[in-house]
Amino acid sequence: MFYIVIAILLWSSLGVIIRLTGLPVLSLIFFPCAVSLLPLGMLLLYRRSQWKTPDRNDLGLLVLLSVTALINTGTFFFAYQYTSIANAVLTHYTAPVIVAFLAPIILKERFTFSLLGAVALAAAGLWIMLGASPAEFVSALVSGDRSSIGILSGLVSGIAYAFVIILIRTGAQRIDPVVMTFGQNLLLVVMLMPFIQPPAPFFPTAWIFLVIGLLLSTVAPVLYFRGMRDVTANKAAILGYLEPVAAILLGFIVLSEPVGFNTVVGGCMILLSGYLTRRI
Repeated sequence: MFYIVIAILLWSSLGVIIRLTGLPVLSLIFFPCAVSLLPLGMLLLYRRSQWKTPDRNDLGLLVLLSVTALINTGTFFFAYQYTSIANAVLTHYTAPVIVAFLAPIILKERFTFSLLGAVALAAAGLWIMLGASPAEFVSALVSGDRSSIGILSGLVSGIAYAFVIILIRTGAQRIDPVVMTFGQNLLLVVMLMPFIQPPAPFFPTAWIFLVIGLLLSTVAPVLYFRGMRDVTANKAAILGYLEPVAAILLGFIVLSEPVGFNTVVGGCMILLSGYLTRRI
């Protein structure tokens, strides 16, 4: 559990970093993953007697995990750029409710119909955050409203994140956490390479890629994957609620970003719904 908490606290700084840099989403994914390959590769060589090469099934899982992680990370970063940190991170964390439904089906974890109440609470909290009816929200999307687009992107990232948790939980017992991190990041680099151009100028922003690559794309995933060996998918998702709290606090302290009443009320309802999924 300790490993997961540290990883989540590291990831909570993403929103502030993305806002301060203003760099393209794909670059913020590609370059840190590329940076992470060297230390991860060296660590694998050093520990080569302690892990085994993934078999065909595990390789398939890594490919699926990488594609899902790309959707999750891309839409999450996009949400940070288009709406407030609070809105982005709280809509992203609808994931535990989704995990609660998927885990019994895929991982054979416990399921109760009381989860329906948690889902209703999360849905109500989401619409309070939006501050509009479904029709008004769709209209805002069509008109190109930035905040609405960001909130929708955050919700998509939450759905993708739920699948990421399930996939990690599926493979964590068989695949070494360093191997899993290296494989995911390598596949992300390969998938994004055709769409990436180095930023100009490159070197003033290189430190950003270095920090994200070493801490957020190397240390944090390894810790998270290691922690997933010891906890259930639902518990891991609930521990993830440390991230929105820390991210919102950082946004307020560093960026002086206000947190509206609708966001506080709706966000608390979403957080509560996720907590209830663990208690049910």
